[in-house]
Amino acid sequence: MKKLAIILSAFATSFALAQSSNGKVLDEMNARPIAGAEVKIGNQKYITDESGNFKFDCAVNQVLTANYTDYKTTTFSIQKCDGNLLITLTPIGVRYFNEVEVTASSGKKDMLHQPASIAKIGLDEIKRGNGLFMDDAINSNIPGVHMQRRTVGAGQTFNIRGYGNGVRGTNGVNSNFDTQGAKVYLNGIAITDAEGITLMDDIDFGMIGDVEVLKGPSGSLYGLAIAGAVNLSSIRPQAGHTSVSQEVMLGSYGLERYNTRVQIGSAKSSLIANYGKQKYDGFMKHTASNKDFVNLIGSYDANEKQKFTTYFGYSNSYDERNGELTKGQYDTLDYSGNPAYIKNNAHSNVISYRAGISHSYKLSESLSNTTSVFGAGMSSNVSSAGGWTDKSSLNFGLRSTLDYKRKLGDKFQIAGVTGIEVQRQDANVVGYNMVKDSFAVSPDADNIIGNMRSNVYTISKTYNYFTEWTLSLPADISLTAGIGVANMSIELNDRFYVASNNNPSNPAGTNKPWQYQNSYNNLISPKVALNKVFSKALSVYASYSKGYKAPVSSYFYIPVTGQINTNLKPEVGNQFEIGTKGSLLKNKLVYTLALFNTVFNNKMTVFAQPNAANTATSYTYVMNGGTQTHRGVEAMLKYTILQSQEGFVKNLTPFVNAAISNFTYGDFRIQRLNATKDSVIETNYSGNKVTGVPPLTFNAGVDFASNVGLYANMVYSYRGKVFYTIDNLEQASGFGLLNAKLGYNKTFFNHLNIDAYFGINNMLSTQHYVMLFNNQLPDAYLPGPKDINFFGGLTLKYLFK
Repeated sequence: MKKLAIILSAFATSFALAQSSNGKVLDEMNARPIAGAEVKIGNQKYITDESGNFKFDCAVNQVLTANYTDYKTTTFSIQKCDGNLLITLTPIGVRYFNEVEVTASSGKKDMLHQPASIAKIGLDEIKRGNGLFMDDAINSNIPGVHMQRRTVGAGQTFNIRGYGNGVRGTNGVNSNFDTQGAKVYLNGIAITDAEGITLMDDIDFGMIGDVEVLKGPSGSLYGLAIAGAVNLSSIRPQAGHTSVSQEVMLGSYGLERYNTRVQIGSAKSSLIANYGKQKYDGFMKHTASNKDFVNLIGSYDANEKQKFTTYFGYSNSYDERNGELTKGQYDTLDYSGNPAYIKNNAHSNVISYRAGISHSYKLSESLSNTTSVFGAGMSSNVSSAGGWTDKSSLNFGLRSTLDYKRKLGDKFQIAGVTGIEVQRQDANVVGYNMVKDSFAVSPDADNIIGNMRSNVYTISKTYNYFTEWTLSLPADISLTAGIGVANMSIELNDRFYVASNNNPSNPAGTNKPWQYQNSYNNLISPKVALNKVFSKALSVYASYSKGYKAPVSSYFYIPVTGQINTNLKPEVGNQFEIGTKGSLLKNKLVYTLALFNTVFNNKMTVFAQPNAANTATSYTYVMNGGTQTHRGVEAMLKYTILQSQEGFVKNLTPFVNAAISNFTYGDFRIQRLNATKDSVIETNYSGNKVTGVPPLTFNAGVDFASNVGLYANMVYSYRGKVFYTIDNLEQASGFGLLNAKLGYNKTFFNHLNIDAYFGINNMLSTQHYVMLFNNQLPDAYLPGPKDINFFGGLTLKYLFK
């Protein structure tokens, strides 16, 4: 009996030590799953799936070794078998072709298998500067994409491959106030509202850890995305660690930034809570900025099949405006601003809440679903030279996709994504005149809100459904085909309506209805692409894609006549592109190259309607004016001279990128009254260069990191001469900016991490602009600081292990 008990005890112990367990491999720095990592336990070898997971028979004291390309190999003994084992790998240097986060139908999310121009930057590129405004990171790292901002820290806009964003009171070729034509997402939540307008005043760019930009018409996956799509992702907790941190940043012109952050990362869940306060006095009169941000971001793996992610964000953003400088002011270094803006206390105050929850469910080995539900509430008050506007809006929606992937024998695979995205926005916009304060003693006192001049309530709805499939063929060839259908409707209710103005005796066509509505349905966007990967190191692709941009509410209603602009058509873009990407010489040399030809038809422009006597303008309205043809070349090259975990130098990587743009107007005509206002003149701008797009931009720089904690970078960015009027008579000079940063990052006693840095911007004291207003003379320039300026910071992080 005693011998039998010993045998049974040994058997039970052996069974307990060899129980089935789940393992997960993550990137230590950003908690992203590593697919395809190799894990060796004893004599067994495992490969992680797309979610970084693997199953194994666990026994205490077994030796585990895990490795993956561009990561440091880790080896340790298993101490316990609790069903979930977390393995974190430390990256070696910079990784360029990480998996994409934007929805991909290829079944393989690495860059080489994407038959499109997708640019991706991470925390290393974002933090080359101070990381607060994002435009410096975008403009110096992603060729063909230009980001501008209306104020010191607000009014950001994306311009992808020169797409002109709407009309908004200009001459029909560009909008200077918001992003249109591109879909923008934050952690899977649509930032672009149901009307197709993207306002980013409330986004805390200091919390962004990754940016992806899909260039060109993207209607097959994102609906009304004629210019492309941008996916912003927040920073993620360091895998396997709980930490608290405090960051302080100070800089020239009263820059202050404070972050208090708690991060919790485990094998099954993560949480990050952040409070950020940002202040900037501005380098010009009346350009101060104050911001408060709160972010809560979490994830939870309920089981092997289900995962939840959540996001909540609150912001209170206040930015002063001093207006645009005229050409004369800019040329003479007169940065006093526009007196009318300052008199009206011009500003942008945005208070917003954003929230979303996403659920991923693995229905089978081949089929999975991801559904995100999101909403945003915003209240804003904005003043400018033209008056005061209050806006309150509620925007909510859903995006749901079914992802399918299945092997068809040994050499074939089919993968696809099918989904739907719906949004609705209810918005109330009230406009006021601004008048002199009769109680003010000082003649310099600001104007105050006067009489109401408009009150409009709009309901905007959009729903898009799409499907895109990729067939993987032998020899690492893949064929992609997809189609998206976009629909949008807008209803406008005039709450400033005066019923007594309308009566049966009025002349025909003069009565104004109180409600206006229009819709644009069944906008079909196909895509087809072919991709070939050579030796798992480089790829070539060719693609065709299509996208639409529907008019917004202010376009289709003619206030004077009360008529609906029934003939207004959505803009449509067709793009042909060929390109190649590669990671050569043992991943030391990385490059991308893209050549594209995009034609935009039905471009919207403003027309003038004369009165009956042909002596004055009766009203203006928006019509489809013509075409634009955008031809360009974009290239990026990085070479890692040295990368090692031993010695002094950890990483030394120079880089260069450039964009060559030949963008012209096709059959493009605009109507205006002549000088004496007695007739309409139509001007043909066909063949002129598209405004706001320089023929050449390039960036060059170098990143350095040492194994003792020192790091540094230097970047030179050049933006060429550019026309900013459609007649090509006014041209802004080109400029180059040189920025640098030096820092020290080290962890002491395995718990205390210190990151101290010092940066210099505009080292050459170059006059430059951060935004150039197109077709808005005499005002045109929003300048950046013309003198050398500095910033520095310190982050203390305590890690609990």
